[in-house]
Order: sequence, then C-alpha cells, then structure tokens
Amino acid sequence: MDHDLWDRPIEVAIESGDHFKSIRNSREAVAYLMTCWPKRGGESFTIAKRVCMDAVEGRSNASAAEVAFRLAARDAGILR
Repeated sequence: MDHDLWDRPIEVAIESGDHFKSIRNSREAVAYLMTCWPKRGGESFTIAKRVCMDAVEGRSNASAAEVAFRLAARDAGILR
C-alpha cells in the first residue's frame, strides 16, 4: 500500500526501551497498537487505533493516522 506510507517513520521504544522500531504506515501502526503497546486505553490510544484502522480501510488518510499515532506514542512515553 504505497499510498499509506507516512512522510517520516515514527520510532517507538520496544521491550525495555533499549531497542526501537520504525513504524512506517497505518498497517504497521495498527499491529503495534494491538500487540506491543505498553498500556492500552486512554484517549490518545483509542483515537490512534481508530484513525489508523480507518486509514488501513481507506476511510481516513495516512497523514491523520501518522499524527494520531505520534501523539499516542508521545503520551505513552515510547516516542523516540
């Protein structure tokens, strides 16, 4: 899905924070939100999950998903 690539990858901490993963599109963001997110819940997590899923399904654009995921990562303390 080339149309879903974000302008810049978002780097987030994984495991104990010593390693980082680059999230490059909405599909990767949804997978990370559903499997690796440090604490689920909260407004920014919920919004990011919804906007990223909408982008994957073509109901939202990639830039909105990128912004929502970046804010959620910042709020969770995992944004690099």
